[in-house]
Amino acid sequence: MQTANAQPNPIMITLSSTMDKVTFDGIWSHKTEWKNSSLDELSYDDWTIYLRTAHQDNFIYVFIDAVSDVHLNKGADKAIICFDTQNDKSSLPDSDDYCFMATLDGKRSFSYQGETSLGQSNLKKIANPDGFIGISDVSNENDRYTTVPHPSYEFRIPTSFVGRSDIYGFYLGVYDANLNKVYSWPENALTDNLLHVPSPNTWGELVSPDKSLPEFHLPLIVFLSAVFLSLYFGRINQTRLGRQVKTK
Repeated sequence: MQTANAQPNPIMITLSSTMDKVTFDGIWSHKTEWKNSSLDELSYDDWTIYLRTAHQDNFIYVFIDAVSDVHLNKGADKAIICFDTQNDKSSLPDSDDYCFMATLDGKRSFSYQGETSLGQSNLKKIANPDGFIGISDVSNENDRYTTVPHPSYEFRIPTSFVGRSDIYGFYLGVYDANLNKVYSWPENALTDNLLHVPSPNTWGELVSPDKSLPEFHLPLIVFLSAVFLSLYFGRINQTRLGRQVKTK
């Protein structure tokens, strides 16, 4: 197993206005595709992973660039990302924990939910949520960090599924089939099998520092404001009518 060096800080996800322009083909399709997203460089003794994260409208976007994996094991190299949607840091993955996996050159991607019974926990496969995308392919000359062919992974996670929050528990694992190793974030989230995810109380955190991720969209705010104002003035009018009746 290989784990990242100490990561005292959470992953800071940013609001972006260009994520809807991403071409989901599993690679960095053009030089600016993932430019307007947060960057975290995860450094290991012998590996580097570039992680890009952003959110826009009803989706969370994640790009994993496994630049050090130069041995391409199609159908075997994999990446998984997990969300503790309540950030309750449970000792075992439970029903509010969700994971999403993509395989290099795989034809399908998979979604999982934590399931705990009799003191044991595992991930059960569930139907992919509407709008979810998980795809991987071999990055090439358009990659921002290296032109050496390597796996990269693109994910689009619907917020209608994981909920809107300014902070999630977050775990990332990348499996290199050639080395038979899992490279994990954060440092103390240890595992040697992507489907045996570590305890959520060892996961890091994905944070929206400006709290733009859980905020309502402007049209909804306007609508709710109109409703509240209507109720407020309706109550005032009822009170005035009640007083007028009493005086008569």
